[in-house]
Amino acid sequence: MTEQKPITEPTDTIVALATAPGTAALALIRASGGACRALAAEVFDIEIGSLQERRYRHSNYSALDRQILDDVVWCFSSGPRTFTGEDTLELSTHGNPLIVQRILADMLIRGCRSAEPGEFTRRAFLNGRMDLTQAEAVMDLIHAQSERALHAARRQLEGSLGLHLEGLIADLLGVLARIEVYIDFPDEDLPPEDRALVLATLVDVLRGTERLLATHRYGDMLRDGFKTVLLGVPNVGKSSLLNAMVGRDRAIVSPEPGTTRDFIEERVHLGPHLLRLIDTAGLNPTPGIIERLGMDKTIARLPEADIILWITDGTMPPPKPPSELLPYMNTGRILLVRNKADLAMDNPATGNSKEKRDLNTADPTLSVYVVSALTGMGLVDLQAAIIARADTLGAAFPGDDLIAINSRHADALSRAKSGLLAAQAGLLAERSAPSELVSSDVRMALDALGEVSGRIDNERMLDALFSTFCIGK
Repeated sequence: MTEQKPITEPTDTIVALATAPGTAALALIRASGGACRALAAEVFDIEIGSLQERRYRHSNYSALDRQILDDVVWCFSSGPRTFTGEDTLELSTHGNPLIVQRILADMLIRGCRSAEPGEFTRRAFLNGRMDLTQAEAVMDLIHAQSERALHAARRQLEGSLGLHLEGLIADLLGVLARIEVYIDFPDEDLPPEDRALVLATLVDVLRGTERLLATHRYGDMLRDGFKTVLLGVPNVGKSSLLNAMVGRDRAIVSPEPGTTRDFIEERVHLGPHLLRLIDTAGLNPTPGIIERLGMDKTIARLPEADIILWITDGTMPPPKPPSELLPYMNTGRILLVRNKADLAMDNPATGNSKEKRDLNTADPTLSVYVVSALTGMGLVDLQAAIIARADTLGAAFPGDDLIAINSRHADALSRAKSGLLAAQAGLLAERSAPSELVSSDVRMALDALGEVSGRIDNERMLDALFSTFCIGK
């Protein structure tokens, strides 16, 4: 038997629990760094030279004091073909927290140190195993709450956003080379400077940058849910419709008008999307003091709404839109819902005529959906329309090429856009700007694009980004 002793190799090796803390059937402990090979050999009593890589084995874990802590399944892999790009050791133990803590404590005694939040992914980035957009996608994948959010995170983890950025960066590098060759070698026998070609490339890069920027709001929707506001006058069935879509009695329903005085929010999965359904206070034309406060909150939610369900009473003639809705009538965000269809069928004033029910005096282009929150009639069609509306919001990169940037990306891309516009303005001016100024603007755009994928080494930015990750990832 080989002698058990603490590892003295100076390489910084980190260790952490990679699964959620608490009692479970299994727990996964992950270590990364130069000491992993010696650690595996010592713990499992194997000669270093005979250690087989990427092979799962079942062995007893022997502590430094030779006490057996658990029987584990383990695997050693050498870098750089690992997640972090370093040697790694993974142990699958029984999921008793006491066992996990004893093994972690033993590994710390042997020379490992506890990993910081996100440190495994940070090492993967620093070792060139992924760019910064892929590192962020790891966190998005962990926290995705809908099929579409999962798909976007997977695409980003596969490098979709990075590939788009690399194309833009490559084009800008070409532009910069064309400009700076005339700055650096003014006395050389060079062909005439082709500023038209430079301008055309800048226009293409600007278009690509704006296309990426257009996905920012969609990215927020995927991560937080599509804000879907239920709006209408009192007693048209807003709360009943919310309950029908949620599948349980989430909001109080009463024949008495004005039951909802404050907004109620509930998350629900609809198709591949996550919705944030927001039931609001009714828009009463003669509100009391409390109702007025609730209406003010309702109106405040409208500018940030992704979808507005304007709910009306199907037993009554179609009303004109309330003044609060007028600024949003041509945005494509409004779906007109004619509720209480079960009662409208028997109401001579409205009848069973599709022409009457679909009459829309507010805007003939507004889509109308006839439903009954009580019986469920028409809900399938309404839900399909909501899904279609949510799908159109991600149309900048549809299908498998789905991209949805986050706020950090948007900030950098906005600065890149400013640099591109400045360079373009310099080239289009009546007296073209000097090449040095155009080059400076192009470099500003190039640096900003590089920040998105991580080409720019900004230690403070990396610290802030990876500190949001969970420990063990």
